[in-house]
Amino acid sequence: MTYARITGTGGYLPENIMTNHDLEKIVDTTDQWIRERTGIEQRHIAVEGQTMVDLAEMAARRAIEAADIDAQDIDLIILATSTPDKIFPSSACILQARLDIHGCPAFDVQAVCTGFIYAMTIAEKFITTGSSKKALVIGAEVFSHILNWKDRTTCVLFGDGAGAVILEASEDTGILSTHIHADGKYENLLLVPYGIADGYDKVKAGEAFIEMKGNEVFKVAVNTLGRIVDETLAANNMMKSDIDWLVPHQANIRIITATAKKLKMSMDQVVVTINKHGNTSAASVPLALDVAVRDGRIKPNELLLLEAFGGGFTWGSVLTRF
Repeated sequence: MTYARITGTGGYLPENIMTNHDLEKIVDTTDQWIRERTGIEQRHIAVEGQTMVDLAEMAARRAIEAADIDAQDIDLIILATSTPDKIFPSSACILQARLDIHGCPAFDVQAVCTGFIYAMTIAEKFITTGSSKKALVIGAEVFSHILNWKDRTTCVLFGDGAGAVILEASEDTGILSTHIHADGKYENLLLVPYGIADGYDKVKAGEAFIEMKGNEVFKVAVNTLGRIVDETLAANNMMKSDIDWLVPHQANIRIITATAKKLKMSMDQVVVTINKHGNTSAASVPLALDVAVRDGRIKPNELLLLEAFGGGFTWGSVLTRF
């Protein structure tokens, strides 16, 4: 049997760091308020002229190096993002050219914070059906470009960054299952309300910002992630105690804690980066994974549950042996 196995990870964060104390100077908030309600202490913000693909390229190159492969052997590129550099061509194609890779499929996936989970799911299907042998999967965002820096309910939450993995065909156990879902009836709880349909007038006017009804999003997220945990374990005939590591989307420390409680896991078994990264949307899961791989916490053959929830609403999970 052919599995899709993670053979390398990479991450990149802009050098520019914005702390909660920095935010206190531009919006009516406090460091204590942000920490208590979100768990965030700081976030990285792209500097002027730094694009999403700039971040994605750095993460991709680090993943390629970690996997010890030649970039020319990559035969599939999937980039998850909600903040593409251009309407078209896809950011995956722009990245493909920068990496000097030619001819293989390259496309973007837009599922907001669940984007990386969607992208992993698609890549895994390519590999297990024999259509790909080495896939580059990236989650990258510059959410700072779509934040209203006068809205204290949203601007304190998000940051910029990119994370990437190399998935390779292997006879050794890798991804055991993936599970992705969506329900568009929740559209108005978390969205950027302007786009092509508006002739981009609002975008050009600098009004296309994230809008969120935080309390409602929190309630749905906790319940939905609880269900995806049950679904994933049932599909693999496993128990909660079989999971070695939870690698969650970094949206809010309270959501992460609630999911760990559902799994009856100690927080010592949960990869938490929200304090330093904020919510980097599609980049958050691969960034957290890369951090825990590189600091030695995650070890070979351990069982990882990756999960995320995002606008749409979308949600999903990946269960994999590392």
